[in-house]
Amino acid sequence: MPVDVPGSPLPLPHVLAVDDDPAIRELLQEYLGANELRVTAVESGARMMAVFDSQAIDLVVLDLRLPGEDGMQLVRRLRERAAVPIVLLTGKAEEADRVMGLELGADDYVTKPFSPRELLARIRAQLRRSALAAQAAAEVPAREERRRAFRFAGWELNLRTRRLLAPDGTQTELSNHEFNLLVAFCGAPQRVLSRDQLLGLSRLNGAEVYDRTVDVQVLRLRRKLEADPFHPALIVTERGAGYRFDTPVETLV
Repeated sequence: MPVDVPGSPLPLPHVLAVDDDPAIRELLQEYLGANELRVTAVESGARMMAVFDSQAIDLVVLDLRLPGEDGMQLVRRLRERAAVPIVLLTGKAEEADRVMGLELGADDYVTKPFSPRELLARIRAQLRRSALAAQAAAEVPAREERRRAFRFAGWELNLRTRRLLAPDGTQTELSNHEFNLLVAFCGAPQRVLSRDQLLGLSRLNGAEVYDRTVDVQVLRLRRKLEADPFHPALIVTERGAGYRFDTPVETLV
């Protein structure tokens, strides 16, 4: 396993690669390891979760077609635990799987057979995005420092601990993007916000984005907040205009 560069002020980013093919695992360890990444390569979902729960992981490369395992469920389990970037490995003909994986919370994909150079570029891009999101989350504007939390429809979003508590008191995990987007909605309740406004307010434009970024993040938020994500009561679509957070919000200081 590659070690950190001597004298480097920061540890190397730790990539967890999951593929049942020994040749691919060896390739990923050697190529990514030679390009200033620390790599742990495992062959199954069970080993992936064991490593993920015991070590600090900065990014996961996951083969969606592990024998005898549900790749979608693995993506869901990873996303429930943390906002770590996920890059999928898929076959050329698996478009439906790619779309479903992205909707469940994966961040990018490459198709097999893949170019190690392209995979490296995508990994670096996701690591940059993750670092930018973390930096943006830490840079809370002075006017927001007095705010402790938002309360809406029985939910409470704590701005200092970044925790979202459900009406029953359980904690719901949010990615950096989901947290920022929910803060944007809570800051402008019952107002229609365009996609461009949400990109700016949620700081999603600090990373490389595409036209449907907001829609994907809204879908993920709905799945966590709404009783029925396909008939939402909180985050309402205003066709041709954007979205409206359709509930009163109380600001706690």
